[in-house]
Amino acid sequence: MQLQPTVLIVDDEKNTRDGLRLSLEDDYDVYLAGDRAEALEVLKNEAVDVMLTDLRLGADDGMQLIGDALGMPHKPVVIMMTAYGSVDTAVEAMKRGAWHFVTKPINIEELDLLIKRALRSRNLEVENVSLKKQVTERYGLDNLLGHSEPMKRVFETITQVAPSRATVLIEGESGTGKELVAHAIHNLSGRPKAKLVIVHCAALSPQLLESELFGHERGAFTGATERRIGRFEQADGGTLFLDELGEIDGATQVKLLRALGERVIERVGGGTPIKIDVRVVAATNKNLGRMVETGKFREDLYFRLNVVNIHMPPLRDRLEDVPVLARAFLKELAKENRREVSEITPEVMDLLGGYPWPGNVRELRTAIEHGVVMCSGKKLMLKHLPASLRSAPLVLPAPGGSAASGSPGSAAASRTASPFPVDLSLTKMETMFIQEAVRRSGRNRSAAAKLLGISRRTLHRKLSEFGLDDGSGEG
Repeated sequence: MQLQPTVLIVDDEKNTRDGLRLSLEDDYDVYLAGDRAEALEVLKNEAVDVMLTDLRLGADDGMQLIGDALGMPHKPVVIMMTAYGSVDTAVEAMKRGAWHFVTKPINIEELDLLIKRALRSRNLEVENVSLKKQVTERYGLDNLLGHSEPMKRVFETITQVAPSRATVLIEGESGTGKELVAHAIHNLSGRPKAKLVIVHCAALSPQLLESELFGHERGAFTGATERRIGRFEQADGGTLFLDELGEIDGATQVKLLRALGERVIERVGGGTPIKIDVRVVAATNKNLGRMVETGKFREDLYFRLNVVNIHMPPLRDRLEDVPVLARAFLKELAKENRREVSEITPEVMDLLGGYPWPGNVRELRTAIEHGVVMCSGKKLMLKHLPASLRSAPLVLPAPGGSAASGSPGSAAASRTASPFPVDLSLTKMETMFIQEAVRRSGRNRSAAAKLLGISRRTLHRKLSEFGLDDGSGEG
């Protein structure tokens, strides 16, 4: 037999308690308490799913009871009941952790619907708790992989700035991992229980973005049928991550400047200043400095946001990190897709290490996922990679080593030196390209010819002409 959800009703008026119990006891196991002490006794001894508490409990404060309840091992969803309904009451109750609030006299049908919604919310929260460890592992500093010098500088900056309250601007191309940096900053901020609220600015129109950030009052615009608490208020005490910041319009920039400077916001359609305690982390793939010069972004807002700047390097500038990223993605995606693949062949690693990755880390992860899905064995081979990657234009390796090896002679480690040999003769250059194509193709002449954009017959002639024994079959 399935147990009924449990509801605790806390009210200093006996008639109210008894009336609510009679209305709810057919669908819920109902507990009653007349004051804070009685409520705490029930919470300690029973697994309460939903707590309805009055704002006024005689000499006690219902607001204080919210904190007590949410500190319990089996914390309930809290609904505040009050005859003193006001905007301030609602906001204060929700800031303290209340899920919702209702005003007296209470409509039982509406309350029942609210309790059912609260229970669904609680079930989701319970599921989320089991995922917290995975989320922390995914978005902690450890997930920002790499041993290159550019990434070491990123790690050092994150570690230094995370415990502070400073605003951080993360710049870099799409796919470089800017959101991972924001998660790492929040997780290392010293406020692990605080919220990280994310807003993707480019996905919303200017009016919707303003409402999303600052909230709105009922009737503020067409379609605003009820009051909305914005992302700034939701993130109070925590971190607000503004992704793709370069997309926001001028009017929203003004309101954002005030929020950062005065730590005060106003809802759309409202005139009441609301104090906030929010740490802002912003990210953009645009050059905000250049946008300031052209008048597309406010200079004062730019300086407010750019207190600490973190530049995420493109993957082409840290190719020595490709092997560690590729292996990490392989392990993660093999498990996720239930594949046994556990090894990347040297030919694949060479190809990955010599590719310029215009889509950055995101493109590398997609390529590995494609390979994992297409692989039925334990080794990820060239044939498993996307065709677009296998047929991509060649990138000359630096003399002395593979681009993906990470050795002192690799392309990444030799970036300050010229990638060309001292002998710049056409013969020498052509020989290098042919050797690279043969190596990448796994010594398959047809594939090598395709990479070079020449016929197989021409490749055979060149091999003979330059005295190159590729040891290939007819492939």
